[in-house]
Amino acid sequence: MQFLYLALSRRRLFAVAAGALTLASVPARAEKSPSGKVSIDELMAPGDLPDIVEGAADAPVTIVEYASMTCSHCAAFHQDVYPTLKKNYIDTGKAKFILREFPLDPLAAAAFMLARELGDKRDATVDLLFSQQKNWAFIDKPLDGLANVLKQAGIGQEKFEAVLKDKALYENVNKVRDRAAQKFGVNSTPTFFINGDKYTGEIGVADLDKIIASKSAAK
Repeated sequence: MQFLYLALSRRRLFAVAAGALTLASVPARAEKSPSGKVSIDELMAPGDLPDIVEGAADAPVTIVEYASMTCSHCAAFHQDVYPTLKKNYIDTGKAKFILREFPLDPLAAAAFMLARELGDKRDATVDLLFSQQKNWAFIDKPLDGLANVLKQAGIGQEKFEAVLKDKALYENVNKVRDRAAQKFGVNSTPTFFINGDKYTGEIGVADLDKIIASKSAAK
């Protein structure tokens, strides 16, 4: 994946287009009401990468987040809101949560590829990368920063370089993004689907409580 190294070696990283759409992060707070709805069956259909599901399979509320590893609003959600979501809803069987890849640039794609390499530790690695985003995503040498952070997760330099040369994995990460853009109208991060209802932007704890309560009551 020589081209991936070249793209990531530049200080200026270019956004990746999905179809004709321009991808971007969005204002910090999500809309108070959903901006659309998609079929749960279609949303949950198997994709090019297997979902990593957190929570009980039969939980009444399904939350799917499309995120980019270089999106500061995604990082804020995972640091400030996700711990409460996990404690109050995922761990209690009230909701299940699925994070899907929606890279906004080559660096985000690389980070997702490396996290996928760790299998069932993917989500823990994503949380690590979000918590240290400033140490790798917004520096002059992002590859070096990314490698240093991932040493904490057990990925050495040899494995790091091998993963970034995995063409099939790179293409599958981008296929997940492209399907979300084409099928579900995702064009920014974070975007959430809660029982099929679409919310764009970072969701706060209070709003999340209200949304989940309304979905649970509707069951």
